[in-house]
Amino acid sequence: MVTAREDTPEDVRDDARASAAGAGAAGAAVDRTVDLTTGPPERPRAGARAAVDITGERIAALFPGQGVQRSGLGQQWREAPAWHEVTTAVSEASGHDVAALLLETDTEELTRTDLAQITVYTASLLSWTEFRRAHPTAEVAAFAGHSLGEYTALVAAGALTAADGARLVGARGRAMAEVARHTPGGMAAVMGAPLAEVTELIERVRATGGHLWVANLNSPLQTVVAGDREAIETGGALARDAGWRYNVLPVAAAFHTPHMAPAARALTQALTTVAFAPTHHPVVANADARPHREGAAWPALCEHQLTSPVRWQATVHTLAHDLACTHLIDLGPGRTLAGLARRTLPDVPATAVQAIAPVGAGV
Repeated sequence: MVTAREDTPEDVRDDARASAAGAGAAGAAVDRTVDLTTGPPERPRAGARAAVDITGERIAALFPGQGVQRSGLGQQWREAPAWHEVTTAVSEASGHDVAALLLETDTEELTRTDLAQITVYTASLLSWTEFRRAHPTAEVAAFAGHSLGEYTALVAAGALTAADGARLVGARGRAMAEVARHTPGGMAAVMGAPLAEVTELIERVRATGGHLWVANLNSPLQTVVAGDREAIETGGALARDAGWRYNVLPVAAAFHTPHMAPAARALTQALTTVAFAPTHHPVVANADARPHREGAAWPALCEHQLTSPVRWQATVHTLAHDLACTHLIDLGPGRTLAGLARRTLPDVPATAVQAIAPVGAGV
């Protein structure tokens, strides 16, 4: 089993100061994708590697969003018992050959919004299914996903079937790409500045006539802003004058802002075609950072998510404090959510699933 070393406090502080190439985004064409998951990818670290024992922990399962896709992403799950069942269900519901997307499609093509979202969704479902098979008695007390990852969280929590989740992910990806074609915009990650100062920057941009909003509240010192292209440029000049890192993401739309209203309306139509379970395990919503256990709440929350900020920092607090989760596990491709969780709550263990010890392993 592949394992990864947990961060020391020094590693966390170093990462918080580290420069990043962009908030995990990929793609520059109109229908390409942004990593609405998180922000900069985890940088490689030297040092010993050790598997993490989760015995007795109260777990929160975290699922990433788009931007973590890459060619051959599915190879690690190709021999998994759940491979055929999961890929067949998602393929039939979405109309995509997800096995080919996971095994054969090149990284460049996977930057397409619709392909990126269904690929990451499927990979994350496989990761979750295999984690549950390997750790059937682990106490998974709550769920959350960043942007796209919220749909995987809903499936894992029992609110949606895998097929209905795939239908919604497909509709969502197509709707977001369509808005990008008709309403150009952009996004940028502001790193090193507290939210109050980012908010002041946004107000200064708006005073010039620009349209700029907070799109992702990722950690205490990482906020993603989004708006029209001129506003993104103006915001960059102000941020650099203040000495902050400001990484413009290679995307063509302002996701998680009012620009996404047409996509939200399209998603509303798709939401009428699926059935949410009446009750389910708690899922902390992006839109309000509160736990929800009733399926009736989710159509409005899913629609609202597209036009409002992803409140990820508050989500981590809710999982640890309100829901008493003692260990946060980043499931699916990548490990960026674990990194953001450590930066938000350094005293709460957060681990990528690859680092979890097999059942019965000595650690």
